[in-house]
Amino acid sequence: MGLSTLALAAPTPTTEKKRGVLAKRASITDTPTTGYATQNGGTTGGKGGSTTTVSSFAQFTAAVADDTARVVIVSGPISSTGNVKIGSNKSVIGKDSSAKLSGFTLTVKEKKNVIIRNLSVSKVVGGDAIAIQLATNVWIDHVDLSSDMDHDKDYYDGLLDITHAGDFITVSNSYFHDHWKASLVGHSDSNGAEDKGHLRVTYHDNYWQNINSRGPSLRFGTGHIFNNYYENVSDGINTRQGAQLLVQNNVFVNSKKPLYATDAGYAVASGNDFGGASNTAPVGTLNSVPYSVPSLLAASAVKASVVGSAGATLKF
Repeated sequence: MGLSTLALAAPTPTTEKKRGVLAKRASITDTPTTGYATQNGGTTGGKGGSTTTVSSFAQFTAAVADDTARVVIVSGPISSTGNVKIGSNKSVIGKDSSAKLSGFTLTVKEKKNVIIRNLSVSKVVGGDAIAIQLATNVWIDHVDLSSDMDHDKDYYDGLLDITHAGDFITVSNSYFHDHWKASLVGHSDSNGAEDKGHLRVTYHDNYWQNINSRGPSLRFGTGHIFNNYYENVSDGINTRQGAQLLVQNNVFVNSKKPLYATDAGYAVASGNDFGGASNTAPVGTLNSVPYSVPSLLAASAVKASVVGSAGATLKF
């Protein structure tokens, strides 16, 4: 396969200040500490397996294809078309800020226990930037997802779509920007038989900028959305088709519809700053989640915490 084993040094004990506390420097074996990806046995990705570095599309595709536990480090930019299918028990991690993927989809389909971190994915035509389908226990963290607003709204698909009963997903510390329809959870109004009882997704500490809609849009499932910062997002969080959301301490700047419902969606909202716009979602029943949130920030502190740190910003 032309893969080379990368012997990465153990992370240094250097710490960095975040949210007023000292946190360990990022590690390639980190696991999520909150959100639905901590449930159902947790999400560990390739932890415990070998570590491999890739720098070409062919190497990347081969390294992630099987279900063997493996940490795959992406070194440098990779541009191609098509679809990279990621197997179970994988951690796919950008080595540094040069890990920029363009033109092709990352798909997690009918797999489990996958981590994707510290990658930029942009301008994917003919598919989503990241697609999660019939997959469980996936952690998307510190990714930068974008396209442009120069084309028709249907020229690109989604930046991150979670469909076909995907479950136990956490999306954190990520930067969604310059896109028409950003993140869809539940692809169709007619897919309730498959989706109901699944699509449990957490979005936290993400930066959404210059987005027209779907920040996210969630059908049928259960969503916990907290401490996100929305800037110039026209239609923000959409709850629909019986979805139940818990929406806490998010901030919206220049949003027409920060939180709204269509087709009998529901939300429990608290501590949010809607920037003068209105929440029009009917009150739902999701008052708590089955995991702990280490530190729920007040809305007044969200911008300082999220902007500048969300996206492919990790250092190992």
